[in-house]
Amino acid sequence: MNEYLYVYRGGRPPSSPQDAQAVMQRWITWLQDLAKRGHIKDQGQPLEPAGKVVNGQPGSISDGPYAEAKDLVGGFSIVLAKDLDEAAALTKGCPILDGGGSVEVRPVMKM
Repeated sequence: MNEYLYVYRGGRPPSSPQDAQAVMQRWITWLQDLAKRGHIKDQGQPLEPAGKVVNGQPGSISDGPYAEAKDLVGGFSIVLAKDLDEAAALTKGCPILDGGGSVEVRPVMKM
């Protein structure tokens, strides 16, 4: 099995505390299902929206990771799959997709 990074981007924020709880339960269920099938190496963590971007130019540090909310990285996971096609297929049911977000699937390079 190979390792793949899931980068969760964008998505609609919950409209109420009850909605937030329901969304969180869908995340838990989806990740537990992947784990039961042996596909989770590291379920990862959600990320805070605040951050800094550091560029190669000396002293070039700016607030916020991205200009557009649709590009905001909300979290990550590391999954195990036989190939990139299977890793992409495993994103089916990911709660971020229901909210208009996306999952970037990237192979982790073996060093």
